[in-house]
Amino acid sequence: MKQKILLDTDIGTDVDDAIALAYLLAKPDCELLGITTVTGESVNRAMLASVLCKIAGKKIPIYPGIEKPIVINQLQKAAQQARALKNWDHDKNFPQNESIEFLRATIRSNPGEIILLTIGPLTNIGLLFSIDPEIPSLLKGIVSMAGKFDLTAPAYSNIEWNAVGDYHAADIVYRADCNNHRSIGIDITSKVTMNSEEFKKICNHDLLKPVLDFSDIWFEEWDVITFHDPLSAAVIFNDSICTYEKGNVKIEIEDPDKRGMTIWQPDKNSGKHEVAVGVKKHNFFKEYLSVFY
Repeated sequence: MKQKILLDTDIGTDVDDAIALAYLLAKPDCELLGITTVTGESVNRAMLASVLCKIAGKKIPIYPGIEKPIVINQLQKAAQQARALKNWDHDKNFPQNESIEFLRATIRSNPGEIILLTIGPLTNIGLLFSIDPEIPSLLKGIVSMAGKFDLTAPAYSNIEWNAVGDYHAADIVYRADCNNHRSIGIDITSKVTMNSEEFKKICNHDLLKPVLDFSDIWFEEWDVITFHDPLSAAVIFNDSICTYEKGNVKIEIEDPDKRGMTIWQPDKNSGKHEVAVGVKKHNFFKEYLSVFY
C-alpha cells in the first residue's frame, strides 16, 4: 500500500525542496495527496511545484499558503528560483486562502493514514494545529526538516532556518501531541552534500531537468547542495538511512539570542519526539537515485 503524504514546503529558495519533491513524485510507494507552500511569494512557490507535477504527469492539488509568520517579520520574502519559470510549463492559477482548510479536510478524510512532511518554516502547520487541535492526533506522523539537536556538530548555526523562520509556529507544532513526530536536523543533513559538478551529473532524468535549471540560480551564491529536505523525505520510505533517539523538543521563544533554537532532552522511555542522531550517506543516495535510474 502506498504511503499517503502531505508536503508543506518553501520551494524556490534553497533548491533542496525541489530535489525532495522530484523524489516524492517519482517514488512508486508515495501517494502525494497535496502540496502547500509557505513564506514569501507563496504563489510563485506553488508555480515552481507545479512545474515538477506537470513533468511527472500528476495532478497534485497545490495550495499557496501563509506568507507571513504568526508574529515576527518574514525573513524569507522572495522565491528566487521563480526566475526560471519562464523556461517551463506551469500552472498560474491556484486556490487562494484555502491552504489551511485543505490540510485540515484532507487529514480528517484520511485519519491515521497521512504523514505530514514539513520542509519549510512551520507557519501553515502551526496555524492548522491552532485552528483544529485534534489534527495532530489524526496524523500517522509528522516528519520535519527542522532544528539542530547536536550543538557540537558543525553547521552554519545552532539555530536552524525552518525553526527560526516562525518560531512561534514551531513552538505550537512541537508542543502538539502527535502520534509520531520525527525531526531531521541540520546536524544530520549537513553531512549529506554534493558540489555543483557532482549534482549536474545525476540530473539526466526528465524530473530532474527543471531542478537542474532551478539549481543554476542557487549556484550563483552557493557551490554545494545539502540534501536537507530530500533526506527528510527519503527516511519516510527507507528505515536504513538514519538512526534516531527518543526525547522531547522545546522551542526557545523568550531568549532574544536563542529564539528558534531546538532544545533537546533525550528520554528513551516517555519522550514524544524522535530526532535523527546518525545517517548513512550511501544508503540515502542509493535510495534517492533508485527512483530515477
